[in-house]
Amino acid sequence: MNEYQRGEEAFLKAYGRYDTVIEKGEGVYLYDTNGHQYLDFYSGIGVNSFGYGYKPYVENLKKQLETLTHVSNYFYTPVSVEAAEAVKKATQLEGVFFCNSGAEATEGALKLARKYYYMKNKTADSEIISFHHSFHGRTTGSVKLTGNPHYQEAFGPLISGVRYATLNDIESVKALINDKTAAIIVEPVQGEGGVYPCEQSFLKELRQLCDQHDICLILDEVQCGMGRTGTIMTYFQYDILPDIVCLAKGIGAGVPVGAFVANKKYAEAMQPGDHGSTYGGNPFVCAAVKTVFEIINNENMLEHVRDISQYLICQLDQVVEEFDIVESRRGLGLMQGLVLNQDAKPIVKRLLEDGVIVITAGVNVIRMLPPFIIEKQHVDEYIGKLKNILKDFK
Repeated sequence: MNEYQRGEEAFLKAYGRYDTVIEKGEGVYLYDTNGHQYLDFYSGIGVNSFGYGYKPYVENLKKQLETLTHVSNYFYTPVSVEAAEAVKKATQLEGVFFCNSGAEATEGALKLARKYYYMKNKTADSEIISFHHSFHGRTTGSVKLTGNPHYQEAFGPLISGVRYATLNDIESVKALINDKTAAIIVEPVQGEGGVYPCEQSFLKELRQLCDQHDICLILDEVQCGMGRTGTIMTYFQYDILPDIVCLAKGIGAGVPVGAFVANKKYAEAMQPGDHGSTYGGNPFVCAAVKTVFEIINNENMLEHVRDISQYLICQLDQVVEEFDIVESRRGLGLMQGLVLNQDAKPIVKRLLEDGVIVITAGVNVIRMLPPFIIEKQHVDEYIGKLKNILKDFK
């Protein structure tokens, strides 16, 4: 049996995997076990911000492996403190909790918002407003916040008290608010649901509504945060601050780490015993977090993201103009989607066969999440191959 067949025998069938087995990566390229090269335009679903083998990242993690990988959260370590301070500075919030994934960050944010509600109202009957087509994770709490019945229907009963509004429709939110509303959770750019950015006025009005009703505004920046849209947090482009922000993916750039970060009011609601994570924030993953911020801050990475994303956007807009199958482009920075008038999977499969890795968002959107280090020649390579393939589709 080859590696793919062995994997099919060994793993639960939780993923619809391609029959390509990836062996190594270098720069913005991945290589399979047959030596075929692939231009990576999905970066592990928005994780590998600096591609593969980025020297400052690799060297710092090697050093940490030789020093300390894990103790427990009964102790601080120098690197965990430095990582938390970097997160505080970047988010402009007050209290950090490190966990292992985006779903865990969502769970922690949900618990913290409900804890504040409980302290204020002395009752545990809170409700949460989420949005249709959102994605917040696959655990039994976060999947309930995910506004897509397909992800939920086989796993009930799930948590109660979650209601769904329509993105960019403030009136749909107002209609759901009541005295039990503890939090509103929203992605500034919906990823899995189709690469839908929040409108400027909508996110600002959400902030105003939450202030007016003493509701926690939770922003899920697991996919769109950490520089992907051109600012360290996407919400800075909207000139607001959340009460809690959820982070993962790019915060570790390859190691499993997430975080939820709260402002002073909500941070003070957290007490010893309210939450925990055995591996969360261990020295190894915190070395990755610290290094990610150092690279972003010291190597003009955000400036490069803004520059190269404008070039990518220009090329994608030309694709929209040239091909009738492509209806529109959506996204911010290096989080882009091409909206098709048909199923995107056959085109994504053809791109893989031609040496480019992208993914879908929903049924009809090609989603692009390339590493921050791509250059114009990589965009040209991708666009050239995409155009050649689109010619075969009507």
